[in-house]
Amino acid sequence: MKQPQLPDLPLFRTIADAAGALGYPAYVIGGFVRDLVLERGSKDVDVVCVGDGIALAQEVGRRLPGRPRVTVFKNFGTAMLPTPEIEVEFVGARKESYRAESRKPEVEAGTLEDDLARRDFTINALGLSLNPENFGELVDRYDGMGDLQRKLIRTPLDPDITFSDDPLRMLRAIRFATQLNFDIEPDTFDALARNKERIKIISQERITTELNKIIMAPKPSYGFKLLFSCGLLQLIFPKMAQLQGVEKVGQHAHKDNFYHTLQVLDNVVAAGGDLWLRWAAILHDIAKPATKRYDKRVGWTFHGHEDKGARWVPGIFTDLKLPLGEEMRQVQKLVRLHLRPIALVKEIVTDSAVRRLLFEAGDDVDRLMLLCRADITSKDHQRVARYLRNFDVVEEKLKEVEEKDHLRNFKPVITGEIIMETFGLRPSREVGELKEALLEAILEGKVRNEYDEAFALLLELGKQKGLSAVPK
Repeated sequence: MKQPQLPDLPLFRTIADAAGALGYPAYVIGGFVRDLVLERGSKDVDVVCVGDGIALAQEVGRRLPGRPRVTVFKNFGTAMLPTPEIEVEFVGARKESYRAESRKPEVEAGTLEDDLARRDFTINALGLSLNPENFGELVDRYDGMGDLQRKLIRTPLDPDITFSDDPLRMLRAIRFATQLNFDIEPDTFDALARNKERIKIISQERITTELNKIIMAPKPSYGFKLLFSCGLLQLIFPKMAQLQGVEKVGQHAHKDNFYHTLQVLDNVVAAGGDLWLRWAAILHDIAKPATKRYDKRVGWTFHGHEDKGARWVPGIFTDLKLPLGEEMRQVQKLVRLHLRPIALVKEIVTDSAVRRLLFEAGDDVDRLMLLCRADITSKDHQRVARYLRNFDVVEEKLKEVEEKDHLRNFKPVITGEIIMETFGLRPSREVGELKEALLEAILEGKVRNEYDEAFALLLELGKQKGLSAVPK
């Protein structure tokens, strides 16, 4: 593996000159160096100096063209300097000590060795010198280069101390392993299991940020398997962990819904699904354990899991501190409807069934179909191919009916106000029943969603209820 080379940017020479003038040895440390080795793009640079990081940032700012504004965070002892190419954060080298009840360390000035030792993983403890006498030279006290070569996540110090001090590092270990497709070194992984209860001192917002990064990785199933294996998933997302397991009675056994969910998630990722479609994949069968029943004739059933799962979505989003707006409503809709296209595949596709699906799914119908395709995970490849061919038929029918009837997100032309005005009614159950009957007629194709046709049917429905139109 090639040694990392600092990019040929005047900025780095300017930092070196400023550090030399102040007498502060300075180094580029951490993720920027790691990503140089892995040939991944990175726009954020961390500069550690053995001295006053804020003073170094201000000196660099004075030396750069245009004298860019330095943002100082005095409480944290850091300073931020934006440049056209990259953003640089400056901090003084430090050492840390922790109390058991908090992940916020007590910080004091330290040496370069102290600063490297406090890093989470060896691959993030690499440095490049910004000092005139050895500019660009690699600093690698903990064999981070070797671990990059071996594709290994390992802590610089005793992992029990590293994870107990800052339990968020446990999720970061799994996140990096998932994003980079690395293994977690055995002693480090064993420490995850030993220290998992410490995750309880971490805020939900920070946990969810790491969880979303795992979900957005190229193969998120790997991260969830690691989370489950070390016991962290059972603590941070117990409902998902409860999907795991197979129960057998006689010849009847159901599939393991945890591993099925992970396959669906990976399928959605392969099809280009965004974060919220990935969450819909994670939650589509979340209520199966709560709805599992055994029937001697048909075996295991999970009747109503899609409706119960949809009802659970707001609570899950609240618990995980995920947004409760449009994103949550979209996931809830996809969970509720995820069986509908599969039901259409199993029977003759009628215009009426397609109209109903278009009406309920609205603009999310394409995302729903992507989720449903991802949900076909049988080991029987012929069965999968047959289902996917049937989905092609359903999608053609959706397109055909949509072009003809324009039912995606349609609103009935006859509103509740028109019904009340027509028959002289006040808001009542009767008005709701008439609205529902009109909607049913449109979805069944008995009338088009056009005013004259729909109003004529309204008068007929009113007559059946003994209502007369009020003369205008």
